[in-house]
Amino acid sequence: MDAKRTLIVLLLIFQAQSPAQGERDRRHDTKIVLTLDSAVALALGGNRDVMIAEKDRYRADAQVNEAWAGAMPQISITGLYTRNVRLPVLFLPPNSVFNPGSSTETLELGSNNSYLLGATLSQVLFSRKIGVALDIAHTYHDFAEEGYRATTQDVTLSVKKAFYAVLLAGELARANREGLDVVRSNVENVRLQYAHGNAAEYDLLRAEVELANTEPLLISADNALALSLNALKNLLAIPLETEVEVSGGFAFDDVPEDVLAEAGRNVLTSNPAILQLALQEDMLDKNISIERANYFPTLSLVGSYQYQTQDNTFAFRNYLWATSLNVGLQLSFSLFDGFRTGARTEQAIIDRDKVHYARLKAEEGLRIQLQAAGLRMAEAKKRITGQERNIAQAEKAVRIAQTRYRSGVGTQLELMDSQVAMTRARATHAQAVYDFLVAKAEWENAAGYSVRH
Repeated sequence: MDAKRTLIVLLLIFQAQSPAQGERDRRHDTKIVLTLDSAVALALGGNRDVMIAEKDRYRADAQVNEAWAGAMPQISITGLYTRNVRLPVLFLPPNSVFNPGSSTETLELGSNNSYLLGATLSQVLFSRKIGVALDIAHTYHDFAEEGYRATTQDVTLSVKKAFYAVLLAGELARANREGLDVVRSNVENVRLQYAHGNAAEYDLLRAEVELANTEPLLISADNALALSLNALKNLLAIPLETEVEVSGGFAFDDVPEDVLAEAGRNVLTSNPAILQLALQEDMLDKNISIERANYFPTLSLVGSYQYQTQDNTFAFRNYLWATSLNVGLQLSFSLFDGFRTGARTEQAIIDRDKVHYARLKAEEGLRIQLQAAGLRMAEAKKRITGQERNIAQAEKAVRIAQTRYRSGVGTQLELMDSQVAMTRARATHAQAVYDFLVAKAEWENAAGYSVRH
């Protein structure tokens, strides 16, 4: 996956270049053409939160291996050298076979140098904790996977919003530019009619004032476009001086009713945040079993092998080495721990219950979020349909007003009003499309569709 992301990033950086741009490339002025898919891929490839979530996935794999270690045999090897500064002694009682005297005597044991090599083995045969610990580790692995998916979905949503904001700013700039073209054309017509005595000076002044008032609107729209592009660059970690072109149609793709209904039914099993809470509740429920396992004994197979000698000559080849081997069963059971196990079990139950209520609260909020996003999509869709008719009518009104004015029937006010209405209709339509796209992105995020679809 990392290699694929790296390839995508390199393709994005080096695409759309020509030989004449070589010098510009050395000045970090490479042009990047971004589609929505490439923008999302670029963000996911370099986003720090995604990288952290991916590390959590690797950590979860390591925890599974660690949990398995508890069920595996434990083998250790030890080596020990002891210098006996004072040798241990054996006391010999008086009037005995080894001490016929009347007072106690001592007999030194061993040598000044002692060597010991040993190996021990321990294998758990029965423990209620080990099986539960494995289950928790596997559940945590799934928890980390859902966390990674939640992070990628959040990053995807942020990129979509920023990308759609650029498209909206571009549409608003285009609407203002087309409106300005209409105003300029009107000014030229009025000037021509004024030169032939067919228009009053007042009409010319009014047209020129309208042109002066319209030009700043285009400047403002262009500035908004530049700012939205900078916001997208910042999100994608693209240098601000890099030229970026956004490629994508500014149109909405409706969501079928059956898909909306299916998402509503399956949202609790597809949303990663809800799944994470469910997995966390499951882990805490298993943690109760871990604490209760302290009430039960643990049985283990143990064994040891020792290889030892004592000598002062340092002639290792001549040393007399003794070996010993033993195996056995070890049973450990706590008879009384000061009520610690009961207290820890009660805490584990409380922690599980808290997450349970948090999950129920999140599920209620998610249903509301999904329904709200669906309602916003439906409302925006109606606005889009209405504004499409308004745009056609506004364009027709501008043509009629221009014809009427050139024929001397209409007024300058009619023409300006129709032009303003056309620009407003296009801007309102663009805003409605943007609102639909953002609502759809939020709906996909809530439904768990952002990454899978």
